[in-house]
Amino acid sequence: MWRLYVKTIKTGIKTEPVRKIVRDPEVERLGAEVKRMVDKDFAGSLAIREVDAGSCNGCELEIHALNNVYYDVERFGVHFVASPRHADMLLVTGPVSRHMETALLRTYEATPDPKWVIACGDCAVCGGEFGVSYASCGAVDNVIPVDVKIPGCPPPPSVLLAGILEAIGKRRK
Repeated sequence: MWRLYVKTIKTGIKTEPVRKIVRDPEVERLGAEVKRMVDKDFAGSLAIREVDAGSCNGCELEIHALNNVYYDVERFGVHFVASPRHADMLLVTGPVSRHMETALLRTYEATPDPKWVIACGDCAVCGGEFGVSYASCGAVDNVIPVDVKIPGCPPPPSVLLAGILEAIGKRRK
């Protein structure tokens, strides 16, 4: 054990110094507006249930980026939840595959009213390159009503945040 201590002391610290994260000003502006609206309309916490209806996972990667330390969407009061019963909003990605059609309908029905649906990515908005076929229902609005559509393949986190802000704005009207 002593040899390990001696080696540690001789080697010293070899890591890089901690750097301050420089955040995107557009994300900060959008986030401040989201925070203001969430505090006012949702008592400080907006719960979103993300549903993958058959996507390639490109949109999911961007949605997960919203939760990383760079974007940190939770500091704006936006939280992703595991149950649709706790959700205020559904964020649906991908074309709705025939196998996911029933699951998406059940998720929509389990979400308490009032509820909002965001179609995220080109596949969710218009069916993408899959369209309507024997295996795909196509766009999300072919299965459930959609309030906000976020185009892009995949849309970057700042655009996702803008779409969430648009959905909150529609709720207010």
